[in-house]
Amino acid sequence: MSNTKEETKKIEVRDLAMMGICVAFIAICAFISIPTAVPFTLQTFAIFFVLLILGGKKGLITIVTYILLGAIGIPVFAGFKGGLGALFGLTGGYIMGFILTAVIYLILTFKEDTKLWVNIMALVIGLIVCYLYGTLWFVHIYTKSTGAIGFTQALMTCVVPFIPFDAIKLVAAVLISERVKKIIEKEQN
Repeated sequence: MSNTKEETKKIEVRDLAMMGICVAFIAICAFISIPTAVPFTLQTFAIFFVLLILGGKKGLITIVTYILLGAIGIPVFAGFKGGLGALFGLTGGYIMGFILTAVIYLILTFKEDTKLWVNIMALVIGLIVCYLYGTLWFVHIYTKSTGAIGFTQALMTCVVPFIPFDAIKLVAAVLISERVKKIIEKEQN
């Protein structure tokens, strides 16, 4: 019986360590940034990768932890920003949208033996919801601070230019995560 408890502890510690590494990975990917109205970063790649590697539940906890670290002022967001100002600023809706992506991924991949195409569709749907939420947030904040902006204009500025790059990041995350999962499985055996 004690062996089972020890094995459980090791698994939990390994999961916590992996989640901590993934929080750092998201932050590092956020630092790789090209400043635009909505900064071009590798955050979405990191979000995809983390969800594919950790699964929905642990991935959601990891993403929420990352956002909470940024909310308390640790500069983990694009452009080395942190704090509530960054989170509730123009592009904060896209960051908060990562939580929605993770929730959708968790709901759609609740089975452990989910097929790869289901994982990919869950990420695509999650990204679309993230785009939608982030754009609505952008329109709201922009209108309050600067003046009216239409939803279509915001989409053209904040989403459309990023779609091809996010598609590439999704493909890369899938390919790399499949290889990493094999390495992790090999190490665990």
